Amino acid sequence: FAMFPAEADVRILSSPGGAVDAYLAAFARVRQSGERVIIDGPCLSACTLVLSRIPRNRICVTRRAVLGFHAPRWFDTRTGYTARAPEATRTVTASYPPSVRSWIKKRGGLTQKVIYLRGRELAALYPRC
Repeated sequence: FAMFPAEADVRILSSPGGAVDAYLAAFARVRQSGERVIIDGPCLSACTLVLSRIPRNRICVTRRAVLGFHAPRWFDTRTGYTARAPEATRTVTASYPPSVRSWIKKRGGLTQKVIYLRGRELAALYPRC
């Protein structure tokens, strides 16, 4: 995924998501560093865990920021088989800040369909950069 340091800031320009473990490790490093995160484009799927790992006062969003949420799925790399993961969905949902959880709940919760948080709704939850 694309995270670029920019003078004590980390800028997320475009992230389609991917392996949750990789994102959690990256965000743990950012959290430790004290850097601010600028979401400046699509931050989808596992990328949204930034909201769970970085304090709200160290996140800002630009007008291009879009967060895309969906329910996690288990993926077997040997067979390519995917399956729903209800326990992981509950864990991920619970990890988000209350305002994000409320937004997700108002949209029916996390399902396989991606829901997008952007524009004014996003700016109501996180400050603009």
